[in-house]
Amino acid sequence: MEPSFLAEPARTAAYDDDLESDGYVYNLTRLWSWRPDVLTSFQELRAGLLADSTLTAREVATVVAATAAARGDSYCALAWGTKLAGLTDDHTAAKVIQGQEADLSAREAALAQWSRVVVGDPNATSKSNVDGLRTAGFSDREIFEATTLIAFRLAFSTVNDALGVRPDRELVAKTPPLVRDAVNFGRPA
Repeated sequence: MEPSFLAEPARTAAYDDDLESDGYVYNLTRLWSWRPDVLTSFQELRAGLLADSTLTAREVATVVAATAAARGDSYCALAWGTKLAGLTDDHTAAKVIQGQEADLSAREAALAQWSRVVVGDPNATSKSNVDGLRTAGFSDREIFEATTLIAFRLAFSTVNDALGVRPDRELVAKTPPLVRDAVNFGRPA
């Protein structure tokens, strides 16, 4: 379902971005076309958070894949599991989605664990959880950035999931089989 009342340039720009990057319009872009300004603001806020961050691309992918999986968001777990597989390997990405830390660095494993705790119950986090991140080598700023990234992903996933966005067939097709098989939750493609 596509909104007909939108200013055509905003929707067209969002669709063109998808077409340019992957050759098709994402299901989530169709949903967010109700408010492309909010999608753009979300993307800019996330980019701003990471612009000066010292979190590595692997760490970011670990946080997002672990968060999406813990949340039960199949769309983002497939997308970010695929990104993580490209930065590590298929087996490692599948294990993160399954809630395991196989073949992760101590920092990445701590982030995956932190992501699951925050998704499970942010009120249940403790000083020992944060101390575990510090022991793994994270600064307080990096802990804040990782936690904010988790919160951003939860908000984005909640909108997509609540309004029924299914993973794109094209996304599923390009997802490594091990990662695809690990995503046994959420909405099917």
